[in-house]
Amino acid sequence: MLEFLTVQSLNGLVYSMVLFLLALGLSLTFGLLRVVNLAHGAFFLMGAYFGTTVWGLTHSFWAAVVIAPLGAALMGGLLEKLWLQRFYVRDELDQVILTFGFALVFSDLMKVLWGKDIRGFPTPSAFSGAVEIANISFPSYRLLLILVGVALFVITWLAIERTRIGALIRASVADRVMVSGLGFDIRLLFTIVFAFGTGIAGLAGVLGAPIMGIYPGLDFEVLITTLIVVVVGGLGSIAGAFWASLLIGMAETFGKALVPEVASFIIFALMAGVLLIRAWGRDEEEVE
Repeated sequence: MLEFLTVQSLNGLVYSMVLFLLALGLSLTFGLLRVVNLAHGAFFLMGAYFGTTVWGLTHSFWAAVVIAPLGAALMGGLLEKLWLQRFYVRDELDQVILTFGFALVFSDLMKVLWGKDIRGFPTPSAFSGAVEIANISFPSYRLLLILVGVALFVITWLAIERTRIGALIRASVADRVMVSGLGFDIRLLFTIVFAFGTGIAGLAGVLGAPIMGIYPGLDFEVLITTLIVVVVGGLGSIAGAFWASLLIGMAETFGKALVPEVASFIIFALMAGVLLIRAWGRDEEEVE
């Protein structure tokens, strides 16, 4: 029993950190910029495919880790610059339709460019071994994913909450007209933040590829779970996205191990429970 709990807990942490990397980018674009980006899952899959291409050319995992997120960030920046900027003043439903359309376009383009076969590439040789944890051999690469997720959480939270650029981003969300009047280029700032969010999604794709595989349809699969994480954690909350990723990741991992037939229902039930609790809290505040 102890071995089962240890293995599933570690697997849950790994899955949670992959979810967090996805939720981090979506939380920035969805929560801070107020952009409903339903193409976010496509950038995850795009980063993974870019990673396979770079690895095939260089046979270097680390080159893939560096170049693939940059490719996803570039595509995200172009999407924001050429299309989304025109939709900031329009209804959110228009943003949903636009980004969902791009998600379908990107999905078909990736099928044309990389085919429909399941792809992947090996873990780096430095992390191909295993580490003994509570008398259990656990792949060192999966431990690396946990460390990367925690490190990005700390770095991003500090950047948003404790730096001048973070204060500028939060101020722009609250009153972009006022910030623009102070002489700051709001459009450039939003492009950079959006590109960063899609780049993080690409990083999640290339880091998750060795353990998850790469195949058409994965973009929409991860998008649904990521949206649940962002809703549970709270829009625009980096800390909320981190803790919600742990909650959803652990729940889904243990659910698949214990009751696989209702594993998907569990995470939707968690989301519904959190939304109900928040609604009750708002009702009590209104009564007071």
